[in-house]
Amino acid sequence: MRSPTLWPGLAAMIAATLLGTAIGTGYTDPPAVDRWWNELLAADRADWMLSLALALDHIGGGWVAVLVVPVLMVLSLLLAGRRPGAVYAAVALAVSAGAVQLFKHLYGRARPEDMLVASDFGSFPSGHVANAATIATVLFVLFPRAWVAIAGAVWTVAMAFSRTLLAVHWATDTVGGVLVGAGAALLLAAVLLPRVRTTDPADAVPAAHGEDGAP
Repeated sequence: MRSPTLWPGLAAMIAATLLGTAIGTGYTDPPAVDRWWNELLAADRADWMLSLALALDHIGGGWVAVLVVPVLMVLSLLLAGRRPGAVYAAVALAVSAGAVQLFKHLYGRARPEDMLVASDFGSFPSGHVANAATIATVLFVLFPRAWVAIAGAVWTVAMAFSRTLLAVHWATDTVGGVLVGAGAALLLAAVLLPRVRTTDPADAVPAAHGEDGAP
């Protein structure tokens, strides 16, 4: 049976590609929505908002996001006895990061000129947001609960807001980050999730059974 995450994941990656192409080839200047959002936030940056955004900048990027967060996530899953899930998480985070760099170098979009923190090459898509979306999606795939989905959505939106608040990304960059991060995790779930579900007792979901486990 085809995984239910295949088509959403594929659709997200196609949407990210179309968005990046539209931005890269269809506009000489940033779209109006990007300029509007950038100017709106620049007009009123509260100190507490900046402090939070700077903390998220540190947590969501650099060696913390590349090394610490993935290692902690994988180790936690291993300690919980979810080895296939740990493999899925590690691969999803690595592929998402690679996809982000591919898109950045493919489109080479310039960042806003009023950046408040130093950032690397390429504005589209946001690597911080892609990483947050990948983590949120992976956790929901492995633990499909409403509170996991809500927590993941809040984390991803907060990261997206922080990137635009610091003026290191345009709003459409954060949308691209969500699409790439979630898309990569969903596509990999289509490949790896059947193995996770069938080889990891903790992740096993009975099919075509009633609540009492009877056929």
